[in-house]
Amino acid sequence: MNGLDYVVLFAVLLGIAGYGIWHTRHKRDLSTYVKGHGTARWVVIGLSVMATQASAITFLSTPGQGYTDGLGFVQNYFGAPFALILISVVFLPMYRRLGIHTVYEFLGQRFDGKTRLLGAVLFLVQRGLGAGITIYAPAIVLSTVMGWSLSWTIIGASLLVIVYTVSGGSEAVSLTQKYQMTIIMTGMVLAFIILVRKLPAGVGPSDALAMAGGFQKLKAINFSVDLRERYTFWSGLLGGMFLALSYFGADQSQVQRYISGASLRESRMGLMFNAVCKIPMQFGILLLGVFLFVFYQFEAPPVFFNTVAWQQQITSTNGPALQALEATYEARHDDVRRSVTEWLQARRTGDVSGAARALEAAASSRAKAEAVRTDVKAVLKQGAPGMSTNDADYVFITFILRQLPHGLIGLLVAAFLAAALQSKAAELSALGATTTVDFYRHVVRQDAGDDHHVLATRCFTALWGLVAMSFALFASMSENLIQAVNIVGSIFYGVALGLVLVAFFARRVQGTAVFCAGLAAQALVFILFSVLSISYLWYNVIGCTACVLLSVVLQAAIDATSRPRLRA
Repeated sequence: MNGLDYVVLFAVLLGIAGYGIWHTRHKRDLSTYVKGHGTARWVVIGLSVMATQASAITFLSTPGQGYTDGLGFVQNYFGAPFALILISVVFLPMYRRLGIHTVYEFLGQRFDGKTRLLGAVLFLVQRGLGAGITIYAPAIVLSTVMGWSLSWTIIGASLLVIVYTVSGGSEAVSLTQKYQMTIIMTGMVLAFIILVRKLPAGVGPSDALAMAGGFQKLKAINFSVDLRERYTFWSGLLGGMFLALSYFGADQSQVQRYISGASLRESRMGLMFNAVCKIPMQFGILLLGVFLFVFYQFEAPPVFFNTVAWQQQITSTNGPALQALEATYEARHDDVRRSVTEWLQARRTGDVSGAARALEAAASSRAKAEAVRTDVKAVLKQGAPGMSTNDADYVFITFILRQLPHGLIGLLVAAFLAAALQSKAAELSALGATTTVDFYRHVVRQDAGDDHHVLATRCFTALWGLVAMSFALFASMSENLIQAVNIVGSIFYGVALGLVLVAFFARRVQGTAVFCAGLAAQALVFILFSVLSISYLWYNVIGCTACVLLSVVLQAAIDATSRPRLRA
């Protein structure tokens, strides 16, 4: 990055953050601080909901997912439109009619205090952990771009977002997210256009797609019924629907966004905006990763995309072994490039059999190159046992730094950080609000006024920011980041959704039954997650189903034991 990049970076970030803080100063009542003024139009709601979910991880990690595995990850979102329709019809009218601050207030009104606390605890634990992961993502960007210590970068990014969120509250989050999303989408579109233009002369989009298909990168749908397959049509449709129902219907960070609408119609249209746009957006970001894969069949990629970790070890005792592997990898990649060039020439001349042979040779050479990368990761792991050798999260940022013009580099880095600000601010705002409304106000200070509770919300927001920062500092991310977020959510979301569904549809079930059922269902999910090797999406279905069924059974048992027995 040069001076122009830094000017763009700081102008974008400070301008947006300053605008939000200035326009939301002097907020003193709890309802406005937590929910905003309740005047948001559907465009603001739609962008705010999308921005809360689309964190820096989405734009940093998803292209790497497309690069390594192709389009299959898009199946994860197949159930989202159905979930959003159900939420618009059932959940949203109830939430607005009750005038609640949090989802868990609804559980308390429907059942009792302990059930409200259970729902709040499930949210606080999983969202607190998830917040740590989404702090980790922009820290990777900054540490890679600027050569900073990863730990100090995490601390700096965390403190920035804590100050921003504590100052502005929920309204500042919603107010700035539309501008942040504009910056993000502009940067991603420009990166896509430049990527296509940087393909070799004569290689158009149709050639790139044909090549990606030959390498099995365009397989977007997998109809396998094997539960061990991570992404299938069925796990995405059913498990993804339960994940989306849980996230949009039982996660305060999302509910807080759409209950602030000026009317029921505005809130519904905001949700429908996401139902229509979510899958195309994710598909487009994955397709960007697929085009990156094609680009790097012609352009020599680094043998390991985390260049900072590579440079640290290339000067160590493992340096000679890594250099030898790097030379071997370059030779294998030369074979790939030669084969894909032959494939392209055969395709242009209509030589079908020649194109097939060339593509087969390219696939064979690429498999050999990937075997060398596996050896490289083993050597790196040997030199630094605690490091993650999953470098998919560094693919896109490597392309940005090496291939994009200055100014646009600063814009893309600003886009990543804007995404981190918008999602993190929403998460921390929801964590602080839930802690105050569902714990502090009900258990500690029931008689305090709004000024006191707003101050408490600010303090709890800052505290959760520190907790998330600590998790990011000490956690080791072995998974691709976008997957790690969904895994953490899937462990807790199913049970949280089960509590809400019982509240809506099982009118005879009371607090004790659903509380015990929720605890048992969550314990079941923990046990199954530790012993089974199934797609994590299925845990949303398992947790929700177990909670609902156990609630009904336990209530029936309680009713049976409480009935007076007839004497003979």
